[in-house]
Amino acid sequence: MEILDVLSQPHTILSAPWMWTIFGIIVFVLLYLDLFVFHRHAEEPKIKDTLAACVFYIAIALIFGVFVIYERGMETGLLYYTGFLVEKSLSLDNIFVISVIFTSLKIERKYQHRVLFWGILGAIVMRGILIGLGDALVVKFHGVLYLFSAFLIYTGIKMAMHKEDEEGDIQESRLYKTVSKYFHVTKEIRGEHFFVKENGRHYITPLFFALIIIETMDVIFAFDSIPAIFLITQDVFVVYTSNIFAILGLRALYFLLAAAVNQFTYLKPALSIILIFIGSKIFLPYLGITITAEVSLITTFSIIGVGILASIFKPKKA
Repeated sequence: MEILDVLSQPHTILSAPWMWTIFGIIVFVLLYLDLFVFHRHAEEPKIKDTLAACVFYIAIALIFGVFVIYERGMETGLLYYTGFLVEKSLSLDNIFVISVIFTSLKIERKYQHRVLFWGILGAIVMRGILIGLGDALVVKFHGVLYLFSAFLIYTGIKMAMHKEDEEGDIQESRLYKTVSKYFHVTKEIRGEHFFVKENGRHYITPLFFALIIIETMDVIFAFDSIPAIFLITQDVFVVYTSNIFAILGLRALYFLLAAAVNQFTYLKPALSIILIFIGSKIFLPYLGITITAEVSLITTFSIIGVGILASIFKPKKA
C-alpha cells in the first residue's frame, strides 16, 4: 500500500519567510496594544470591552485565514481554519483550570490580566519550541504520526470516561509545596508585582506563582493540541499560526466565559469525539475512506456546535 497522503504533506517553515514576517508583525502589534494601550492600568475588565476584544481576536484570526487562502490556496486555508477551531475548542479546558488557579490563590480580576498576558507570551514561545520539535520528529520519523493518532484516540476515550471531581486547593498541591521549597512565597497579593523584597529577603507573589502554574498547564495541554494539529496538517506555518491565534484570544475568552465554562456540560464529550475523529483519520485511507479538508472542517464545527447547543438547552434539574 502506498504511503498515506497525510505523511507526505510539505513542511514549509522556511519556504515563505515574508509570510512569517507578516504573521510576526501582527502578533507583535496585538501584544503591544494589549499591554501598553488597552490595559496600561490594573482594573477589572468590563463585560462590554471583553466581548469586543473576543470578537476582535476571532475576526483577526479569520481574516488571516483569508490571507492564507489567497496565498496558499483553498485547501490550505481550510486546514488553517480547522486547526484554529480545534485549538480554540481545546483552550476551553485551559479556561476552567485558570479559573480554579485564580480562585484558589484569591487573585482579584483586576490583576488577572497581567498574569494572563505574560502567560500567553510564554505560551507563544513554548508552543514554537514544541511545534519545532514535533516537526523535526515528523520529518525524520513519519511513523510518529501513528503514535500521535493512538495518543489522541486514547486521550479522547479517557476524556469521555472522565468524571469531574471537585478541585482541591492549589496551595495544598504538590506543585505549590515544591515551589515553596525553593522560593519564598508571600501569602498576600502585592499589587501588580511578581517579585518583592522584604526584610532583605526576596519573595515571589501569588501572581508569579499563578503564572508558573499556568505555563506548566499550557505545556501539559500542548501534548494534546499539538499532536491534533499535526494530524490535520504537517504544514508548520499553518500549525503554528492556528495555534498562536487561538492562544492570543484566550485572555478575552477567559474573562468572557470563566463564570460559565463549567456549565457547558456536553462540550467535553464533544471535544473527546473530535480527538478520536482526528486520531482516526490517518487510518481511514486503509479502509478506502478519504476525508477532505472541507469534510474535516464541517465535521469539527458540527460536533462542537452540537455540544454547545446541547449544553445551552439542557433541561435544568429540579
